[in-house]
Amino acid sequence: MSSSSFLPSNNDKTVLTQPATFHIQPHSKQKVSYFHHKDVGNFHFGLQHPMKPHRLALTNNLVLSYGLHKKMTVYCPPKATDDELMEFHEVDYIKFLKKVTPENSEEFAIDFPRFNINADCPIFEGLYDFCQIYAGASIAAAHHLASDGADICINWSGGLHHAKRYEASGFCFVNDIVLAIQHLLRFYPRVLYIDIDIHHGDGVQEAFFATDRVMTVSFHKYDGSFFPGTGNTSEIGCGLGKFFSLNVPLKDGIDDNSYVTLFKEVMLDVRDHYQPSVVVLQCGADSLGKDRLGGFNISIKAHGECVRFIKSWQVPLLVLGGGGYRIPNVARCWTYETGILLDTELQSELPQKTHYYNFFGPDFSLHPPLVRKIDDLNKRSDLKQIYQEVHELLRFLDGAPSVQMQELPGNLQSIFNGIDEEFRDVGFRGRKPLMWNENEYFDGDSDNDKW
Repeated sequence: MSSSSFLPSNNDKTVLTQPATFHIQPHSKQKVSYFHHKDVGNFHFGLQHPMKPHRLALTNNLVLSYGLHKKMTVYCPPKATDDELMEFHEVDYIKFLKKVTPENSEEFAIDFPRFNINADCPIFEGLYDFCQIYAGASIAAAHHLASDGADICINWSGGLHHAKRYEASGFCFVNDIVLAIQHLLRFYPRVLYIDIDIHHGDGVQEAFFATDRVMTVSFHKYDGSFFPGTGNTSEIGCGLGKFFSLNVPLKDGIDDNSYVTLFKEVMLDVRDHYQPSVVVLQCGADSLGKDRLGGFNISIKAHGECVRFIKSWQVPLLVLGGGGYRIPNVARCWTYETGILLDTELQSELPQKTHYYNFFGPDFSLHPPLVRKIDDLNKRSDLKQIYQEVHELLRFLDGAPSVQMQELPGNLQSIFNGIDEEFRDVGFRGRKPLMWNENEYFDGDSDNDKW
């Protein structure tokens, strides 16, 4: 596909003749803070489960091996408290997560359907500790950002975007993103949430579906059956939040040029209309080529280019992880993007002092070829139509919502109450299972991550 723009032509009367006012604070160099708990990689969902928290240990070790920790402030964040988790999640659900263990799971089996506990979201040793650790890191990062401690905060253990207020979903038990955004809303008028995971960011969209204080934009695979089954362009929000949920549904095989071009043009349009005061960027690495659960042909450099583009806005930025199921590539991607956020170019050859060096063979490169032999089903005409649909939806906005800071609520439950009854019983996506056993991608019988 050519690199030409998806923007409407100059003859299209919908084109903004002058971009909306967008104030960028001058920065000599953006301050970066990095949040990593030493125990977050020590949990195990199960032998055959594709979610491997150990990927976080690999990522952190590679970040250290490149010496990136010397260029940013590193924090070991505290665990989230019960009360902090209950700021979004239902009390009974949090109490359940806190009490249930593999040993006593039969006692709680009657609640499994209620809280969507299944093969996707199993009960494993230390489950609640894991939730507290990754959610605590996102909450601490949001607090640090809001208190001007840094311009950019990173938590690669966060970004678990499927969890709902009342239940687990898609490998996610607690929605750290919603909890972080809740905190940011106490200090910033407008939060822009961007999701580049291959799966739709349904949990975050659902949480803020009825408010204009948060705009959610998700780029993802969508065919009506791919998990979680939501994310069509018709999902635009409701009530005060109408037109503040945007979705960019894509098909298998999209390549670097098509993805990055569409991403930049959509996000420029969003920025100029919404004028965010802070950005939360979910960087799910399952949108990379050759991911076990994905179907895109995107390289680490293209994925990182999306991060670089948002960073260039010089708006306060919270960067989170997300999906990613080919473990060495997840570590490569998030290390590379840590370098981008630090304005540091990394050598392609991986440092041999990396503790897990042998796991990155046979190429031992930061940028292995990730193109799978799969057709690109995204026609240029389809991508142009998607952009035009987003462009038209943005024209319905009356301008960025204005919120006087002295009126920011201390209790943000009113944001969620407007959609509780609509989504509580069946969930926004009707509880579609992720069914990862049926759509995993393997290169051969020996292709298996052994951790």
